Parts: sequence; structure tokens; C-alpha cells
Amino acid sequence: MDIKLPFSREGMMLHLDDNLEYEILESSIESMPRTEKTEDEIVLSAMEHPIGSPRLSELAKGRQKVVIICSDHTRPVPSRHIIPFMLKEIREENPKADITLLIATGFHRATTREELVGKFGEEIVSQEKILIHDSQNMDDMVNIGTLPSGAPLLINKAAAEADLLVSEGFIETHFFAGFSGGRKSVLPGVSSAVTVLGNHCSTFIDSPYSRTGVLENNPIHRDMIAASKMANQQYIVNVVIDSDKKVVHAVAGDAVEAHAAGCRFLQQYCQVSPKKPADIAISTNGGYPLDQNMYQSVKGMTAAEAASKDGGIIIMVSNCGDGHGGEGFYQALKNCESPSSLMEEILKVSQEQTKPDQWEYQIQSRILMHHKVIYVMCEQYRAMAEEMGFETASDVNEALKYALKEKGRDAHITVIPDGVSVMVK
Repeated sequence: MDIKLPFSREGMMLHLDDNLEYEILESSIESMPRTEKTEDEIVLSAMEHPIGSPRLSELAKGRQKVVIICSDHTRPVPSRHIIPFMLKEIREENPKADITLLIATGFHRATTREELVGKFGEEIVSQEKILIHDSQNMDDMVNIGTLPSGAPLLINKAAAEADLLVSEGFIETHFFAGFSGGRKSVLPGVSSAVTVLGNHCSTFIDSPYSRTGVLENNPIHRDMIAASKMANQQYIVNVVIDSDKKVVHAVAGDAVEAHAAGCRFLQQYCQVSPKKPADIAISTNGGYPLDQNMYQSVKGMTAAEAASKDGGIIIMVSNCGDGHGGEGFYQALKNCESPSSLMEEILKVSQEQTKPDQWEYQIQSRILMHHKVIYVMCEQYRAMAEEMGFETASDVNEALKYALKEKGRDAHITVIPDGVSVMVK
């Protein structure tokens, strides 16, 4: 059997001999009942029937400063099918509204103009006021209170001073926040580095509830919900997308209620259950743009972790053309004596001393403590990955051949074509 796995923009073919024991775990979002509505019509329908909230046009009445929090370049949010309609509806009742598109970079690098044009189109980039959040610039932050965790909530001044704060986004499974979207536009989206670090502390990441698809009792989600309410995030438009990054469902309305409805919808399609734990698990990060670096690729790797038996081999198919994606992430893994010693150090770090990238190498260490990981990635950064404790291969079939040599031809193989789109139970 041949399976085309997402890898950069092109994909990579995996060949599985018929005499091998394997199963494929993938979201059933592709099989959901389809309507004849276009992507635009799906979004507009959601905006016409907001959940737990008046329509955006009603909320915009009499508001002078309106801020729309928008996702950054690392998220495949189809903003072209969302932002024009949000702008139009705001201006229907408030043509003089001072609207700012605030790019929620969270802890990421700044989004380039070229990337903005790719997201919104030239017309919006040229005509609208766009502000790119910088979590490191404390001059742009306002302290609006204390989160349940005890961490201070400092958010972008533009968001704090808005008369109406709304956001776009998309909902997918998230490896420690449960699901993306909704409240994540505020925290970490437009929060300061101090706040993000406090929310992503080692104690929270270590919680058994800080896992894919889990919201109840999740301490990270709890802080994010509090941040959304404290910032007065009043309205969202969030979408669910398929493997082609096309809108297949949308929710609009109250930031908490609409998001919860979107998560419930997605869960019925993304939850998968392996027949048995894998000896060899093959996963991806969904291709471009999410497989641009190793830092982001930890997400797809957690799906393979959840599907594997202790001591199983994980093959991570992710291009990583931008390299490691985080200097702290790279240095921690490169310089540690072992994943277990690194984990021991991390768990001693207090909330207020949380370091940049710590959460990512904490989860990566957890995986490496129990699994050998073979990275299938671009040739340019294979030596770097090997410095960090990974084995590497240039092709998934080469990696599988190596894994079968170690585990035997009777090994149970689990293939997860898109590791960021599933919730493994």
C-alpha cells in the first residue's frame, strides 16, 4: 500500500508491504457530511447565527477602537475567508470605527509583509491598519490582573485599550492546551513573554490533564479562559479545516461558548483509537506551514507518543527547512546528559523562572525518555538533529526499513498521516 504523507508543500510517499501489520489513524473530518456551501458561505452562516452573543454588527455599535486579533504565519487559518466579512459587518453599523488587525504572534517571530499578503491578500494589507504583537516589548504591554495560576496577565496595549476586542482563528487539537482557537488568541496570542512563560510552566506541562483534546481540569486552559474574560474578548469567528486547509465548519459568537461548541464538533471527527499500541509509529506535522521547524513538530510527535508502547520507535516525517525553530529548545537538547536528566532539571524550575522554549523541550524530553525518534527531514539540518539526540533519515521508507530491522517484520506499525489533526485515545 502506498500512502502520501504531508511533507513540506510536496508530500512524501510511504510504501507499506502487504505482509506487514499496520493500521492507519486519521481524522474522519474528510468523511463528514458535506454541504454545497462555499467556504465563504460557511463562515457567513456562522456569523449570521452567533452562539451566546449578539451579532458582530450589534457589538460594534458605538465602539470607537475595535481590535481584531488575527493568527500569525505559523497557523493555517484561512483568513481570506474570515477577516473581510468581519470588517464588513463591523462597518455596517459603525463605518467610522477605528479598526486594528493585531497579529497574534505569541512567542513566535514577527510575521513578514509577504506572509501577511499570503494570509489576507494585498488589498487588506495595503488598506487596513495592522499591528504585529511583540511579546518581548514590555513598553507595549499593560498589566490587567492576575491569573488563577498566580501569573500576571500582561497583554498588548492595543488589545487592552480596545472598546471591542474580537478575534479570528481555527480549532484543531493542541498537544497541551487541549484545542487551539478561542481563548488562545489572547493567551498566548497577544500576551507578554512574562505571561506566556508563567502559563507554560513545568508544573502545568507535567499535568496529566495538559494533553491533546483535554479541556476539563487542564490548568493551561483554565488560565487561558481567565485571560480571555479579563481582556474582555467578546466575540470570535473560528473555523474547522480539512487536510486541504479548506473551511468545513465555522462557529461565531461568545469567545467561550462558541469555542466550546467548535471543540465539541471537532472532537467527534478527530478522536481515534488504535487497535493496539504500536511498535513503530509514523507521524507528520501536517506538512507546510506547520512542519517548518523541529520546535513545532513536537506537536505531531505527541500523537505518535500516545499511540506507541513504551520503547516503541517513532518516525517523525517533518521537513524542518527552518531548522530547530527555537534556540533554547536546541541548546537544551543538545547539551543535556540525557532526556531524563533534562526532565529532572526542568521539573525543579519554578513558575516565575520558566525559560523560553522550556515547555517544548520538556515535552520532547518526555517522548525521548520512552522512545527512539527517527526524524525524516531535509538534508540541511540532519546533523543538527543528531546533535539533539535524534536519529535521522532522508526518506520515510529508509527510516521504516531501519525500524523494522530493530523491531522485526512482525512489528505493529501505526501510521498517523497528520499528527496535529487527531486525538489519540
